[in-house]
Amino acid sequence: MSKKIIISGGGTGGHIFPAVAIANAVKKRWPDAEILFIGAEGRMEMEKVPAAGYTIKGLPIAGLQRRLSIGNIIKNLQLPFKLIKSHRMVKHILKEFHPDIVVGVGGFASEPTLKTAASMGFPTLVQEQNSYAGLTNKMLAGHANTICVAYDGMERFFPEEKIVFTGNPVRADIEQMHASREEGISHFELDNNKKIVLVVGGSLGARSINNMMMHNFGFVKNHSMQFIWQTGRGMYEEAAAAVKKENMEEYIKVHQFISRMDLAYAAADIVISRAGAIAISELCLVGKPIVLIPSPNVAEDHQTKNAMALVNRGAALMVKDTDCQTQCLPLLENLLNDTEQQASMQNAISALAVKGAADKIVDQIAKIIE
Repeated sequence: MSKKIIISGGGTGGHIFPAVAIANAVKKRWPDAEILFIGAEGRMEMEKVPAAGYTIKGLPIAGLQRRLSIGNIIKNLQLPFKLIKSHRMVKHILKEFHPDIVVGVGGFASEPTLKTAASMGFPTLVQEQNSYAGLTNKMLAGHANTICVAYDGMERFFPEEKIVFTGNPVRADIEQMHASREEGISHFELDNNKKIVLVVGGSLGARSINNMMMHNFGFVKNHSMQFIWQTGRGMYEEAAAAVKKENMEEYIKVHQFISRMDLAYAAADIVISRAGAIAISELCLVGKPIVLIPSPNVAEDHQTKNAMALVNRGAALMVKDTDCQTQCLPLLENLLNDTEQQASMQNAISALAVKGAADKIVDQIAKIIE
């Protein structure tokens, strides 16, 4: 009899990419397995999961809006009703699909899905990606059979007997990266004789990082650097127009979303990135010197904690979001000129890489359902 598995979560690439990696590992283990995703309506997973070949059902769930405005107050008042409706929808999905296990990877849809599944007696597995556990996963942990983690010391948040260290699942093309620097340079039409920096603010972009780039074109030109710049959806048009207006196309290659991240990583000498858990897991596997700019707009400031886990081991440099416009590029210049520090950081970050995380999570899934 084929295995039936529900995977729930999403909102950003940091939740979606590991979810798809787990699904792919399940299919590798059990080719006839039935996999159903549950996500949040209107979020990135509703596009990315079908593109990866899987079926997804959307819930009307949303997050709390922290910025004060009339529109956000109205949205927040609607949340309890959306939550109740989401729980009802999950109950119906579970009765109809009857999974062997429900896996939560974080994001808005995880809470109603795993909570309802546990209350109905279905086994659940939680995958916590960060070094500082989120509130939702802390609440779900009591009912979960197993909690897969990517950092040491997670017994601060979860029952120790349920914790299994697996690392974070990442995209297969990153974990098994075969791309060469030359292929990356050719793909992005770059100059092999200049230093190359990859700038990524996450799958949805990062306004402060994008502003840093747009306000420092002179610095880029004067220091003869090249940039591969992923802006995210919100600021792509503005960024692309600014690059064209200032005749910076030779120095800066602007992309809304980079589908071939393996080639971007291969081309780069240094990476500037947000400090999301999956981004960090990928960067450890890639083994390049990195400058992390943690997002301040996340629960429990977990990106700063993720970044510090690397900084304290000499595996990364960190710049506060509020300082990135003035401090990041001078710091980058110093790092580009210090080959000794680059080598030291590469050794330190490579030592933190964890391979085969998705397969390790499937091992835990198999233990629970078999």
